[in-house]
Parts: sequence; C-alpha cells; structure tokens
Amino acid sequence: MKFLMTYAADPCAPPPTPEQMAEIGKYTAEMIKAGVVLMTGGLTRPTRGTQVKMTTGAFTVTDGPFPETKELIDGFALITAASLEEALGHCERFMTIAGDGVGEILQVYDGPDIPPSNLPGH
Repeated sequence: MKFLMTYAADPCAPPPTPEQMAEIGKYTAEMIKAGVVLMTGGLTRPTRGTQVKMTTGAFTVTDGPFPETKELIDGFALITAASLEEALGHCERFMTIAGDGVGEILQVYDGPDIPPSNLPGH
C-alpha cells in the first residue's frame, strides 16, 4: 500500500536544530535505501505559492502571497507500507526526530486499487 504522510511543525516550537536536521536526513536516507520512502520533499511557503480554482467551468490561477494561514504543510513523504499500522510507526519515528507538530496520513490509491467509493459521483 502507498501512503501520503504530511507534517506541519508546531508554529510555537523552536526551529529545528542542525542536529535534528541531520538526524532527519539520516532517517530519510535510511528509509529511501530500504524502499519505504518513494518520494519526499519540503513545500514552499504561501508567499511563493500559486492557487488554482475551478468554478463553473472557469479555471483561474492566482499567485501568492496569500493571507496568513495557521495550517501550513512543511513537508511530505510518499511511502510504501504493508498496513496503516506500519505507516503510523514510520510517522511516529519521523515525528520523534522532527519534534512537535501535526500530520496526516492518507492512503494513496492508484490504478486498479482505486475503490469505487473514492471515484467522483460515488
């Protein structure tokens, strides 16, 4: 199974130390080598983002900056795991290194694995 894991650092927490960043890098490299992490990365701040919107067939593009938001995603990882429980274990290990924050784990369906309940109109 594939899972998309997101992480947003607690805005009240101090920024990560160089030691934490090194440990995150070491952990990430280990998980890539093990075949668990398929893709990972940090995300740009809203000041550099682009918002897209579809309304009644009209597609609009708006460049940032946007109003301040409290819910920013700092990074993500696309992983492979045998179960949600295994994905939770990887997430807990990462967050133990990264520090206080909030994340989300979403199962990724692709190809024939897409359940009908996830298709539009169902």
